[in-house]
Amino acid sequence: MNHLEKLIQSDHRYLVHPHLPKNVLNRTIFSRGKGCKLWDVQGREYLDATGGLWLAQIGHGREEIAEAAARQMKQLEYFTCFWDFSHERAIELAEKLATLAPGELEMSFFTSGGSEGDDAAIKTARCYHHQKGEPNRTWILSRNSAYHGAAYGGGTATGFAEMREGTGPGLPHVAYLTAPNAYRSYYFNGQDPTDFCVAELEKMIASIGAGNIAAMIAEPIMGVGGMVIPPADYWTRMSAVLKKHGILLIFDEVVTAFGRSGNWFAAERFGVTPDIMVTAKGISSGYIPLGAVMMTRDVADTVREGHGYPLGYTYSGHPVACAVALENLRILEDENLVSRSNEMGAYIAEQLTALRDNPCVGEVRQAGMGIGIELVTDKESRQPLPEAAMLIPDIIRDETGVIVRISNYNNICMSPPLTMTREEADRAVEAVCGVLARVRPDGTV
Repeated sequence: MNHLEKLIQSDHRYLVHPHLPKNVLNRTIFSRGKGCKLWDVQGREYLDATGGLWLAQIGHGREEIAEAAARQMKQLEYFTCFWDFSHERAIELAEKLATLAPGELEMSFFTSGGSEGDDAAIKTARCYHHQKGEPNRTWILSRNSAYHGAAYGGGTATGFAEMREGTGPGLPHVAYLTAPNAYRSYYFNGQDPTDFCVAELEKMIASIGAGNIAAMIAEPIMGVGGMVIPPADYWTRMSAVLKKHGILLIFDEVVTAFGRSGNWFAAERFGVTPDIMVTAKGISSGYIPLGAVMMTRDVADTVREGHGYPLGYTYSGHPVACAVALENLRILEDENLVSRSNEMGAYIAEQLTALRDNPCVGEVRQAGMGIGIELVTDKESRQPLPEAAMLIPDIIRDETGVIVRISNYNNICMSPPLTMTREEADRAVEAVCGVLARVRPDGTV
């Protein structure tokens, strides 16, 4: 038995993979990465056009990050941020985030990732209203095809029913609205998508009662939903309704923040500042688990009254994680990677115009270095390609070495490192277009 066979055998025997059925036997086992490239244990080279899970903003294998982590480990590897304890790196990172974030999002609570952050945001919103003397405000509004992690609260707010199946009762008091996917015109009964969504929101508020709703949690651009970019007036109008009824707005920017969407934060794109903003992924480019829940000073001051903020995680504000994030943000700034996200994303989208005449490609969506290709049975009906389409990324990877992903069953998504070169972008586009040219209306290739 060779080395690869031993690894695969141990993987099968000991490791549980997210969203992988037990009868799937194949594995791609990586050993190293550099820039946008990855190599498996047999030495085959791959092009990472997913950034891992939407997060490798600065690319793989940056020695500066390893050095920053080592320096911090030698100085202070860990201490808690509970109670009145603190340390330099957490303070520096919180201050840095306050200078980058839009509006009055000045306060940060650190987590180990997006799922923790979404749970914390939901609890924060409920606590805020409790402290304001409105304890009945417990309802959370979410949307169909939303993704808010896999923990208890955010997992319930996730708008994919199959992801909640078989796990018992979820978080109570969660309701779902229509996703603002204008391409799926049959969602809106012939109405303007924003008009429909605003009217639906008002109707939902009237049904539940404004005095019972704590917050709406939403991705400003829906990543896992297929890079769904809402109409330009959607967020200004939706946020105005929420504000009128005293309902907090939580932006889940776990995917979109730190340059992925072409801005430091996607909230800037829509001219809206949420009350609470959840970040992770790109804050450290995946070099270490970290997230930050940012909130306005009003929210932060309110939830810290009395006994103080009622949340805490062991690794909140971990010194090494904060040091890594500070170095990551420095690289993003020094190398102008946020503006590069727009430049390279637009270039990729332009090259993908080759798909315009493909009968199974309904729409190509792009915001920064986030690209979604919606696959349909035919352009007229706009019906999603059948579930067989979920195997398309595997075919692309096996045939070309380019790694893309499927989202919401029928969307091919790319979210490469912001450092991707034009030559690498051309390779990714050629791989995707080549395989999609052979896709049949039943989703097979």
